[in-house]
Amino acid sequence: MSDTRDATTWVVIGASGFVGSRIVADARSRGITIVELAAPRLEAVPASVAAARTAAAGAVDVVDELAAAFRGAGVVVNAAGLATPDAEMSASLVGANAVLPLVALAAARRSGAKRFVHLSSAAVQGPVPVLDESTRTMPFSPYSQSKAWGEQLLVEARAEGAPVDVTEVVVVRATSVQGPGRPTTDRLRRLASSPLASVASPGDAPTPVTCVAALAEFVTAVGTFDEIVPAVVLQPWEGLTVSSVLEAAGGRSPRRLPRLLCRFVVASARVVSRLIGGRLAGPIRRVELMWFGQGQTSGWAESVGIRPTPAVADLLRGGDA
Repeated sequence: MSDTRDATTWVVIGASGFVGSRIVADARSRGITIVELAAPRLEAVPASVAAARTAAAGAVDVVDELAAAFRGAGVVVNAAGLATPDAEMSASLVGANAVLPLVALAAARRSGAKRFVHLSSAAVQGPVPVLDESTRTMPFSPYSQSKAWGEQLLVEARAEGAPVDVTEVVVVRATSVQGPGRPTTDRLRRLASSPLASVASPGDAPTPVTCVAALAEFVTAVGTFDEIVPAVVLQPWEGLTVSSVLEAAGGRSPRRLPRLLCRFVVASARVVSRLIGGRLAGPIRRVELMWFGQGQTSGWAESVGIRPTPAVADLLRGGDA
């Protein structure tokens, strides 16, 4: 049978979304033909990764429909999902972030796609001091748990499919992505210009804040890379610190607070959050990131010379990156 897959034709699921639309634009600017596809709505019992796996196995009709839409494409990018950090655990959250990735992979395999790229989140690793490209996860919220389940299912599927599976599975961990018109970015600018803008002394800790343009550029580089890509790759760092992010977004230097005081506040808040069912996990994590940032390994991208254009500082100052 002749190979009808075209490496210059991609399908992007969730193409109209915040990240998906930028991936579409970046890929098209590099001569790639894009088929835009809306994400099917899926649900699963919000109980465990096993429940998500079972739901995916039962979505036979959806796999059939997606496989027909993927036919002829060399790369499938799943940019769909529910990016709701403060959401409660629900059937729709698990369906979008854990079930859909596995269903889409099954369809990509059925259609014979060369590579399947899934957009995940560095939130799956939680409060680790340094983000990396290991499969270790430490979810701290329903959102990060649902994304971690999605990753787990895909990494398992990649291992089970090797070496006979023709579809290479790649999980891209996006970091703290900002962009024009994004509510998260608007909130960051308001915070940075308020009296609450502060960092843990001395304020030079790295932060994984980045921009959607750099993420789109990275995804295009991953999709077009002509050698094997690891199962999990981390979006490259844009070089900002906790202080420089707030300075760019707010136009002034943040207050520097005693480090031990910041640690005490975060630890105390986590105790309170656990007592009320973890409902404060998201806001606490955002404060922790503002104060302490989070490092990240240089990773695969640097090892192969992939360096997306840094643009988040200009974006936060009011640019349109």
